Amino acid sequence: MPLSALDGHWTAQAACGSGDVSPDALFVEGAAQRQARNVCTRCPVRLMCLADALDSRMDFGVWGGMTERERRALLRRRPEVRSWWDELVGEKETVDA
Repeated sequence: MPLSALDGHWTAQAACGSGDVSPDALFVEGAAQRQARNVCTRCPVRLMCLADALDSRMDFGVWGGMTERERRALLRRRPEVRSWWDELVGEKETVDA
């Protein structure tokens, strides 16, 4: 689903911004992270969210379906990646930021 200038930033399309989910629900620990990740499974902008979190080195919360621990492990495994946006989203989406 390409995003146009009319749609705004990718966050406007995020499942967690629908009003059905409290933002605090994505900043949990332990088993509660499983529920937070479930929000991401139906999100149309999951990869954009994950790429942004990886590029920004977000330390806390579930972003794009990954916990902070999973993101740190991925960053350690793939230190050569300079732009996760290019790696995950690339030319698939057009976003006017």
